[in-house]
Amino acid sequence: MRIHIATDHAGMELSAFLVTELTALGHELIDHGPKEYDALDDYPGFCIAAAQAVAADQQAGVQALGIVLGGSGNGEQIAANKVQGIRAALIWNQETAALARDHNDANVAAVGARQHDSSEVLELITTFVNAPFSNDERHVRRIGKIAAFEQTGEVVY
Repeated sequence: MRIHIATDHAGMELSAFLVTELTALGHELIDHGPKEYDALDDYPGFCIAAAQAVAADQQAGVQALGIVLGGSGNGEQIAANKVQGIRAALIWNQETAALARDHNDANVAAVGARQHDSSEVLELITTFVNAPFSNDERHVRRIGKIAAFEQTGEVVY
């Protein structure tokens, strides 16, 4: 699986750890930065770049997911979700990691680097990456409504 990863200063150590561990598990990791520590950096550009790469890969038929990290993961999730075709989910335990994929076919995981230790995050991400989408009709329908809104701006109930 190709995995695009991005962070801000708060998640740099965790990002490096995940790149090493997930690569060892056979995944192709693409790091969207930052490359150097800057306590005043801004996460949106890094997270949007990773999300754009996930969307482009998926449109090209490449199996890809994304990971965005920050202090809480909240802002990073918001930034990633601004990219058309991205469904970024904030994951904080095994259940939310699995349900993000199973129910929402989430393609980006957002994690708070200051909320978990590295081994816990590796477990969360492994669950996220390995969990399949259920393809249950109700979930397909709901995701379709979100995608339709992205395209048209019209709300469908």
